[in-house]
Amino acid sequence: MATAPPAVPLSPLEPAQSNRYLLSKRHKKAAQDLARKGYHHGNLKEALVEAAIALIEEKGPTGFTMAEAAKRANVSAAAPYRHFSGREEIIAEIARQGFGIFADLMEFAYQKGQPSALSAFESTGRAYLAFARKYPGYYIAMFESGVQINANADLATVANRAMNVLTQAADDLCRHLPADKRPPASMISHHVWALCHGMVELFARGEPGTRSPFSAEDLLESSMGIYLRGLGVLDKD
Repeated sequence: MATAPPAVPLSPLEPAQSNRYLLSKRHKKAAQDLARKGYHHGNLKEALVEAAIALIEEKGPTGFTMAEAAKRANVSAAAPYRHFSGREEIIAEIARQGFGIFADLMEFAYQKGQPSALSAFESTGRAYLAFARKYPGYYIAMFESGVQINANADLATVANRAMNVLTQAADDLCRHLPADKRPPASMISHHVWALCHGMVELFARGEPGTRSPFSAEDLLESSMGIYLRGLGVLDKD
């Protein structure tokens, strides 16, 4: 069996590496200022989105009302309904935007790891953790709000784009195996997606992660190594 390239340590993406696709500090500050100032020159929708993101981070996806979002954006209680039918719709818009940022970061991480298939695959795992830490409001809207992804065509499209990057990375990683011993790339990508999600929920965002003797990156690296060796994708030491 061919030996895959040596693994690289899993560490958070440095800001300089992720700024190409993540919102810059300047852009984010401008958006937050917009939410504080409210509706000006047709920016009501984005002001409401930014206000809702802040409320999600503070209170959770079901802990705020449209009236609170309007107040945070400094607009009338009726103003949000010019763009959104209710809280579920504004959360869906936040999730759509979040998946767009997430997919861009995953694509950047995948390209950054080239030409090593293993490095590219591991890099997408780091990207998952980095996104969850940097954008908790988006992450909560995407994965913890109960948003119906397949009920919204635009949302489903951008969500699938992120998964497709991980599936492509998995396919690259398995390509050296004989066809009859090659596990389905989509199976690997879904397993690793679940693994990354578990690391985020348990160890990357506050408690109980702060009590763990190992970083989320270290746990993810070791877990992925065990999983891939068990599948025969990597040679056993």
